[in-house]
Amino acid sequence: MVATLAEDGRPPAHLGVTHWSARLLAAELKISFATVARIWRKWDLQPWRTTTFKFSTDPELDAKIRDVVGLYMNPPEKAVVVCIDEKSQIQALDRTAPMLPMRPGLAASATHDYRRNGTTTLFAALNVATGRVEQLCQSRHRHQEFLRFLRQVAKAYPRLKLHVVCDNYATHKHPAVKAWLARNPRITLHFTPTSGSWLNMVEIFFGIITRQAIRRGAFGSVRDLIEAITAFINGWNERCEPFVWTKDADTIIAKAHRKPTSGTRH
Repeated sequence: MVATLAEDGRPPAHLGVTHWSARLLAAELKISFATVARIWRKWDLQPWRTTTFKFSTDPELDAKIRDVVGLYMNPPEKAVVVCIDEKSQIQALDRTAPMLPMRPGLAASATHDYRRNGTTTLFAALNVATGRVEQLCQSRHRHQEFLRFLRQVAKAYPRLKLHVVCDNYATHKHPAVKAWLARNPRITLHFTPTSGSWLNMVEIFFGIITRQAIRRGAFGSVRDLIEAITAFINGWNERCEPFVWTKDADTIIAKAHRKPTSGTRH
């Protein structure tokens, strides 16, 4: 935009600028700040804002979307659909001074600095029909830990067919995992498309536990962190409700195939 408006047709002097303010742009073009602001308002331009997007290149994109969404919207009879994933590297952070509670007219306050006391990985399995969560905290997230958690989930739902939605992380497709699944045919893994982890509904739960139990917490050790996670999930399972998927596969596929060069806003 700036280069096309330069009088001599050459690039502007401020080549290092990636975030143009109205005043900086006005100075560069030698016009008034009010003129720049008026043009931005007229064309609804908001250069101070930015968002992100990701296009999946999975060759089986359509099939995987229909498979996963089909499980959500039309689950098989006499079967359980669970969404599994790992929330890795959760930090046990402790503030360097006690937090100050919320008071009338004042927000809760915490020190800017903190101490790192280790990490844990939360394995979680969300039952779509009930909202119940099975969990296991581990120090690592290799295929051994994933398989250990799969066994725990299988034990939680005995003698039932289990349809497990998970992402394409390499540990989920390890030969040891495949061998165990072959010996337990009642359990079937369904993979989300690459760059499509938002199709896994356990990610919604991860957002909830982060906001309500982890982000504002102060943990003196990894043990304290795990105890807080466990307490939250125990309480969650007492009040949980079904997770309802509302967008059909055709709608999702139509958006997934939109062109990156289209005029849509991102």
